[in-house]
Amino acid sequence: MSQASENQELPSLARLERDELHQLEKSLSREWLETDGLGGYASSTALLCPTRRYHALLAGPPPGSNRRHVFLTRFEETLHGASREFPLSMARYAGVFAPHGHQGIERFELVPWPRFSYRIGDALVVREILVPRGRPGVLVRWRLRGAVAGLELRLRPLLAFRDADALTFENLALDPRCQRLPNGLRVQPYASLPPLWLTTAGASARFEPDPVWYRGIEYTADMERGYDAHEDNFSPGVISVTFAGELDLVVAASTALPVDDPVALFRSASRERAAGISYQRREHGSVPALLAQSADQFLYQAPGGRAGVVAGWPWFGEWGRDSFISLPGLLLARGLVDRCGDALDASLAWLDGGLMPNIFGRTRADSHYGSADAALWFARCVLLWQRAGGDRERLLGRFLPALREIAWAHRNGTGLGIRCDGSGLLRAGSADLNATWMDARTAAGPVTPRHGFAVELNALWYQLIAHLEELFALAGDAPNRSAMAELRSRIGHAFCERFWLPGERHLADCWNEGVPDRRVRPNMVIAAALEKSPLSRSQRRDIVARAEATLVTPRGLRTLSPEDPDYQGRYEGGPEQRDLAYHQGSVWPWLLGFYCEALLRAHGATPEVRERVASLIAGFADHLDTQGLCHVSEVFDGDPPHRPGGCIAQAWSTAELLRAAALLRTPFQVGSLS
Repeated sequence: MSQASENQELPSLARLERDELHQLEKSLSREWLETDGLGGYASSTALLCPTRRYHALLAGPPPGSNRRHVFLTRFEETLHGASREFPLSMARYAGVFAPHGHQGIERFELVPWPRFSYRIGDALVVREILVPRGRPGVLVRWRLRGAVAGLELRLRPLLAFRDADALTFENLALDPRCQRLPNGLRVQPYASLPPLWLTTAGASARFEPDPVWYRGIEYTADMERGYDAHEDNFSPGVISVTFAGELDLVVAASTALPVDDPVALFRSASRERAAGISYQRREHGSVPALLAQSADQFLYQAPGGRAGVVAGWPWFGEWGRDSFISLPGLLLARGLVDRCGDALDASLAWLDGGLMPNIFGRTRADSHYGSADAALWFARCVLLWQRAGGDRERLLGRFLPALREIAWAHRNGTGLGIRCDGSGLLRAGSADLNATWMDARTAAGPVTPRHGFAVELNALWYQLIAHLEELFALAGDAPNRSAMAELRSRIGHAFCERFWLPGERHLADCWNEGVPDRRVRPNMVIAAALEKSPLSRSQRRDIVARAEATLVTPRGLRTLSPEDPDYQGRYEGGPEQRDLAYHQGSVWPWLLGFYCEALLRAHGATPEVRERVASLIAGFADHLDTQGLCHVSEVFDGDPPHRPGGCIAQAWSTAELLRAAALLRTPFQVGSLS
């Protein structure tokens, strides 16, 4: 298949031209991401120069493990001809770049898959990186066009074979031997990890063993984050191909079985990718359209076939809270109602005998479902799924029993300090135990423990009970409906009595031992956004106004008002310094979805409100061309200009912007306030 036919009518997004690429500070801060739908990925910078330990062409969990490992970091690439050598690759060693492959680069394009174009004399060299969905591996294609006769391309695979969070160094335990294959090689540096198969197709390639260590590779992004930032990579030898004409070389790297025909796999995977780019050309520049194209990169199939959500790339795994907050935006906002129902249903079947044993402090080794609020976010996701048209039989047959079990467990008390007091309100955590999403810790303990009665937990708790009242009525269960109505009324009265601050006209963040925490945090906005709430519309308006005055930024909501003496406006420095700012002023984009919903509930879907919501979403357009390309970062500085930080692609950041956009596409009902 020709290049033109493969890419026919496809957009060219996140394109960087030569002048921008040669601005190293800019191009090395732009990172791309490819995922395989199984928890593995490929990721690097626009120059393919690694700046993090996580940058790799092939990374993923080995069989029997949930821990991602980096296997193939990159190729050292050189083009030889006319007694000269032209590098295509680059890396950094002790403050210097070597080789200088960026000197010949002409263009980088992200869509439909990462493509790097180089001009070497009269020859055009294009490198393409494509990760097929549903199999652990990566395809790299080199295309030479123009005056290429007699040119030789030499590739040195560089291997790490280590945990993605770790670093590796030259050692005697590594087995340097490799097995030749008819069209490639097999290498297994350590017996505890699976082998790597490298197979080639297209141009006729040959492999020459030449084991060598590349020492002292430097990762500048890790250095900035206060981590160790140097490691060694091992190379087993050189793959080389001499071009007699305009031929292509495709290399497939896999930790499963070898790829017999890399060219055929590239062809089929590229067709699948092109078919998945569904938005129209006039929508190319819209933020929701771009985010919709990136949404599937957070969805993966866990062992056993269960659908899961990767909280953030490249270093987060799956977290219960993040999953249930993200699913409405990743799936419902894109009209994938049945798929969301399947994901919720699968979470019930997968967790040990049901939801409860894992949500309350006893987590499986391969997931983090132990949190005080994960079950409450699950319940909210069920409500949104129902409102989007979820199946009634599944709702009453599968989810109603689960929601009832969640409610009973909360009411009766369980792990993580969760229990109800006489008012019906929910308390959780302790001075030494983070119980909510604000879970940063330093050596001194929790930065924002928020123990006692947290406002968003109790708002979600109220919504769960009100939803159960509705569901029991739908199921014709009058006794349980009546019990839920009584409990809802009691919780609602206590909520307003304890959390509402009449003088300040906003909600307390926490209530503990009779003392309300008056600090202005965004958790009150979550409470004001929920459909079922004891708050009046006037109270919602006051909360929105308070948030607008101190918390709302173009990148999301601050986690603490700048007026507070504990406010930290910069998310920077080493791990402890960043943790001190994580929830003490840093901006989180995911909270913007709740602000937009609260704004709509407070003021209605007037033209002015709709314009405000649309403007906030559109304001992320410039960010999608920086940091993680076509992705939204985890956090931003609280202070202008709100620099991005944290991981380059965060699931709930993308999800809540998509959900906010979906609120504008369908008639928004403020609804009756309980």
